[in-house]
Amino acid sequence: MPEPGTPRRSPQGIPYDDLPHIINADGQHLFCRYWEPEVPPRALVFVAHGAGEHCGAYNDVAQSLTKHSLLLFAHDHVGHGQSEGERMNVKDFQIFIRDSLQHISIMRERHPSLPVFLIGHSMGGAISILTACERPQDFAGVVLIAPMVQMNPESATPFKVFLAKLLSHMMPNLSLGTIQSKWVSRDPKQLMEAANRIQRLLPDITWPFLLLHGDVDKLCDISGSQLMYDQAKSSDKTLKIYEGAYHALHHDLPDTAEATLKELTAWILERLPAPSE
Repeated sequence: MPEPGTPRRSPQGIPYDDLPHIINADGQHLFCRYWEPEVPPRALVFVAHGAGEHCGAYNDVAQSLTKHSLLLFAHDHVGHGQSEGERMNVKDFQIFIRDSLQHISIMRERHPSLPVFLIGHSMGGAISILTACERPQDFAGVVLIAPMVQMNPESATPFKVFLAKLLSHMMPNLSLGTIQSKWVSRDPKQLMEAANRIQRLLPDITWPFLLLHGDVDKLCDISGSQLMYDQAKSSDKTLKIYEGAYHALHHDLPDTAEATLKELTAWILERLPAPSE
């Protein structure tokens, strides 16, 4: 812990006074990013990044959406990127949902008349689903890119394989042994419980959502997205499957990445209120 009076610094050594941030209920500083359109925004869009990522990975998505008068915002989850917290280790998955709701509430207070959308990828998809389930009336729609709803069922130890693959994909310089010993033995319970919780909640979901998933995703099984589409009670729901595509559709081959961005942009814009004259 820093000495009293010493400015809190990010894991990269930058004082938080010099960084956009919020302070969560545990007193941890979370680094934030805001992408604002050049004109008054028509909607707010919160982006929840995945495990081993940071919100800067969504700069291309955000820059594209701001051209349509959308204001995007995000933060690095606890233990990720430029936020405080032990790296990739959280005592309770609910912390991610709590922090997301806090950030969303801050932005809603600043823009009380605007609809709010969520975009979540992988673990961020699980965070988005659970966030929307806590306050379903608060969200105009949720876009899920390969969300973590089910693990790959082909493995005898599906979760360990899932997380090891996920982390080696995000951080290829780590050895598989390091990944398994440091994180798989510590965090699997959290993510597994989150996935199980989501599956229990699926029949209660009524909010609009768009599911985007590659059919050769080896990390978050596509059957989870199919399960959500089949079980959710939402009248406004869409499942789009990309043939031959992998886990991170927005970072896939150019054609797939472009099609993903076009699909989610059109979906959000179709659900905006008509602009006032």
